[in-house]
Amino acid sequence: MMAVCVRYAKNRDEAKDILNEGFMKVFTNLRNFANTGSFEGWIRRIIVNTAIDHLRKNRHEYLIVNTVYADQAGVTKVEEVEEDDIFRNIRQEDIIHAIQELSPAYRTVFNLFVMEEFTHKEIAEKLDISEGTSKSNLSKAKFNLKKNLAHFISNLHNDK
Repeated sequence: MMAVCVRYAKNRDEAKDILNEGFMKVFTNLRNFANTGSFEGWIRRIIVNTAIDHLRKNRHEYLIVNTVYADQAGVTKVEEVEEDDIFRNIRQEDIIHAIQELSPAYRTVFNLFVMEEFTHKEIAEKLDISEGTSKSNLSKAKFNLKKNLAHFISNLHNDK
């Protein structure tokens, strides 16, 4: 569950706080587990909701959203294939670090859509934003994540 928290938090200390708060909720509500699904899935849902609650409480600091759509024009299919080959060799820790470098709004929408498989409608309801903002933030998150990883790879090759 720490890995889930790290994806939503800006650093490991904040992730630990979210994890601690989430497990307090798990233990407090343990009697409410209905045994109608996986126990791990039930805990994961509580942890994700705790992370979202944490972001909501700090909304002024975290969820500054922008509704301007990311401009990704100019990227050709050949460039995408070449980038896919480059990105194949990145370690999981590097990807998590790159996700943490995204703005909180982009990081949250990215995690909810890609990792938790929420729809844009569900994300909009959870974060009190429009579906269009959710889609825009996801697009920009992917674009910035790709840029962050490309920068990381470039630095890696320059260090050799």
